[in-house]
Amino acid sequence: MPRIEIPLNKAKIILLITGSFLFVFLGIYLTFIFDGEHSRLHPVVIKFVGLICILFFGAVGIYGIVKLWDHKLGLILDESGITDHTNATSIGFIPWEDILDIQKGQIASTKYLMVFIKNPETYLKKAHGIKRRLMQSSMNVYGTPLSLTSNTLKTNFPKMEKMVMEYFAKYRTT
Repeated sequence: MPRIEIPLNKAKIILLITGSFLFVFLGIYLTFIFDGEHSRLHPVVIKFVGLICILFFGAVGIYGIVKLWDHKLGLILDESGITDHTNATSIGFIPWEDILDIQKGQIASTKYLMVFIKNPETYLKKAHGIKRRLMQSSMNVYGTPLSLTSNTLKTNFPKMEKMVMEYFAKYRTT
């Protein structure tokens, strides 16, 4: 099978940045401007929601800006493995011999492929800081620190899933 290279989709990334900064501005409004006088919610709850918006969507926006200037390919599939740069917890190259299984998952409207590997600790050790904590959280909840998403790629999820699963079926070693 020929090598497949899927680039990052800069238009999707710009939409991600725009949406996240709209939520940051909403968070700023809720935290610092909105008085909550005519709201059914307690002002502390409103300020807490605003703060969460600022922190979470601020981080998403910063990630988007970094990805916008990233010149790496988003996803590469070849006979040796998967090279993943699709999301904030991407670790790079994953050889087929490390992959035990790939399963589809979904949180809200976001679909992803969970990549189950032989030695998760090896991959966790490659990450540092927030990335490592996110990967560890994924490991605790889903049983693997690795996932693939099409959200930043120049393809849609069904096409990405089909390609990944075809390559996995052909090159898996377990």
